[in-house]
Amino acid sequence: MNHSFKLNPLLIALAATIPAYAQAEDTSKDGFIEGSSLNVHARNYYMNHDIRSPHADDSKEWGQGFVGKFESGFTQGTVGFGLDANAMLGLKLDASGGNNSSGILPLNHNGKTGSSLSSAGATVKARAFDTVLKAGDLFLSNPVIAGGESRMLPQTFRGVSLTNNSFEGWMFEGGQASFNKLYNQSGMRRMTTAYGDLDGQNSQHMTWAGASWSAIPALTSNLYAAQLKDIWNQYYFDLDYTYDLSESISLNPGLHYYYTRDSGKALLGSINNNAFSLHLAMTLAEHTVTAVMQQINGNTPFDYINQGDSIFLDNSQQYSDFNGPNERSWKLQYQYDFAGLGLAGLTSSVSYSHGELNLTKASSNSIGYSNWYNPQGKNASHWERDVDLKYVVQEGKAKDLGVTLRWATHRGNTAYQTVDNNVDEYRVIIDYPLNVF
Repeated sequence: MNHSFKLNPLLIALAATIPAYAQAEDTSKDGFIEGSSLNVHARNYYMNHDIRSPHADDSKEWGQGFVGKFESGFTQGTVGFGLDANAMLGLKLDASGGNNSSGILPLNHNGKTGSSLSSAGATVKARAFDTVLKAGDLFLSNPVIAGGESRMLPQTFRGVSLTNNSFEGWMFEGGQASFNKLYNQSGMRRMTTAYGDLDGQNSQHMTWAGASWSAIPALTSNLYAAQLKDIWNQYYFDLDYTYDLSESISLNPGLHYYYTRDSGKALLGSINNNAFSLHLAMTLAEHTVTAVMQQINGNTPFDYINQGDSIFLDNSQQYSDFNGPNERSWKLQYQYDFAGLGLAGLTSSVSYSHGELNLTKASSNSIGYSNWYNPQGKNASHWERDVDLKYVVQEGKAKDLGVTLRWATHRGNTAYQTVDNNVDEYRVIIDYPLNVF
């Protein structure tokens, strides 16, 4: 295990902003009130999680969620101050099918779904030139710590973050989060991981730093480092390029790469994992075809924050992430924009993914991932088919109202079913964002 390396990305991010104070001009003149906004997002969410494996319970949940976000501007002066606030409410409409939770509604201590969940939080912020410091409840989205958005309400974090945009084509950021609010819970709690068994333990905080680069048109890149205290150090790199062959034809190759090692007390045991995905997309007018190859190298799965969206690998699908120990997977996807038929706002996607892995190579002695070990799992395999259809109203009183239909079918052979289920999953999502001011 690697216990000697110590990472403090927050200090790296802070150092990255030092030149900004000498080079940037004062931009904090929008005013606390003049620069403020209030947005309300209503989301109606139905999910039918139909588990086809033997001796497993289904889950069917339906809820209505509301998220209100107030963001102030900054007071005038060299250093401007501001305040953000948010409030969330989730209501149970139905939970009549099965005993398992699908993550939409909260679970009470007796294992039954609760009738509602709510939360509220605030963030104080300061801006000097092009650097913004926030402390409080944070909505985060980067490759190493991203709040989950795949259910009725979003996941949030409590901590401090810093971003800097002093240099054209560059964005630097860093921070530390000690708590998170799960998307189906009301209160804050310490962080755990999506796939690891921490046996009642948790991490005290996550620290991260990163840079995003977009100085060349059509070419972007990100580089991040993070430490989940006493669990892992994680590093991420991506590169994405869009090349236009003509006005209607383009190619989009891209790479995502993660490298993860255990750190500190190694609460999940030994981790030496690198994961990457390569994609190549070709767009012809309204048609896009994408091919993906993904590989996980290591005897543990690629892991990330529980309920988070911080898995930027291309083969992370509606149900499965195709991220098991030493897993090799591929995907073919077809997308169509119905604007070509005069139906602006209507889009669709169909994909098929297939993965193979040798579960005999997973460690039966792993503190956090021993459940992946299967002595009969040498030829484990699984596949997933995903179908998405989405329509967003383009104009009128219902402008921006969106309806999404999602259907996933996941199947694995007998060797793979020791770690996952055969599932049919249906989702109906209605989003209505409203800008109050």
